[in-house]
Amino acid sequence: MGLIGEVLLLPFAPVRGSLWTIRQVVAEAERQYYDPATVRAELALLEQRLEAGEIDDAEFDRREDELLDRLETGLGRSSGRGNGTT
Repeated sequence: MGLIGEVLLLPFAPVRGSLWTIRQVVAEAERQYYDPATVRAELALLEQRLEAGEIDDAEFDRREDELLDRLETGLGRSSGRGNGTT
């Protein structure tokens, strides 16, 4: 069903292309979200906000836990790919 299947599915090509594009955008957004450098920068900014008195200790602890979870996930993702970055 190779050639016939492609001809029959041709009207759906824009949809398949759109889905591929959406997958690529989501993958890049996740890569940036879990990027260890980004998370570390957010941790530094969070500490500055605490020292400046913009947030209290409870808010700092809550946000720090979230960021550390993201960092752990990001480091696990990069080491899990087997690309030699550990």
